[in-house]
Amino acid sequence: MSTRVTATPPGERLRVRVDDVAFDALRESEVVAHVVAALDRGDGGCIVTPNVDILRQLRRPALRDLADDAELVVPDGMPIVWASRLQGQELPERVTGSSLVWTLSRAAATAERSVFLLGGAEGIAERAADTLQDEVPDLRVAGWHCPPFGFERREEQLEATVAAVVDAKPDLVFVALGFPKQERLMQLLRRHLPETWFVGCGGSLTMVAGEVSRAPEWVQRSGLEWVHRLAKEPRRMAKRYLVHDVPYAAGLMVRSAARRRGRSVA
Repeated sequence: MSTRVTATPPGERLRVRVDDVAFDALRESEVVAHVVAALDRGDGGCIVTPNVDILRQLRRPALRDLADDAELVVPDGMPIVWASRLQGQELPERVTGSSLVWTLSRAAATAERSVFLLGGAEGIAERAADTLQDEVPDLRVAGWHCPPFGFERREEQLEATVAAVVDAKPDLVFVALGFPKQERLMQLLRRHLPETWFVGCGGSLTMVAGEVSRAPEWVQRSGLEWVHRLAKEPRRMAKRYLVHDVPYAAGLMVRSAARRRGRSVA
């Protein structure tokens, strides 16, 4: 017998602050239920999925609004979940953009809702759409669009990208352009499509299209997916992971443990 998951009203959701970014303490099934219920009410929103690299960047005041303005913020990184445990306010699980592409697409098919795929290199979104339609019966793909590099700095190309999404009138948009570009575009698109949900999912469409393989499940659960990606793309990922993210993650653990000790003393 299956258990029905119901959406939690916004005012009743537990939020956990990790390095001063508020995360929603929701399991993936609860995120999906929340989105479906909101669509039924005619309410749209944005989902931001910070991993360690994004959380590091969100400490910059100029980018903080990208998390503060989102309807849902969920941890796409086991170190963030570990940090929440160290500070004594636990996030229930990792919720990745790569996984939400699949679970939200299945929910969309069941609810007779449409999806739009935005981002990736030329041809990636189209191939990802074909894969999703092959794997998810009855999924309705409203369209896809791969904007050219630097489109956000050229008014004509930015307008064409916005028009491609707005004209399709999708219920769900998976935005795979990388942080913070995808989150800025999601904010812009929300003004045109207030009843649509937008999900920031980084390189997920590349994985769905089969261009890059995702790490095995046991690697994902162990928090070592970054090692898998580093092995696959060493030139592109080495500086990000080894120079920026590993030192930041170590500091994050120290700060989180200190917060718990501070509350205990208080």
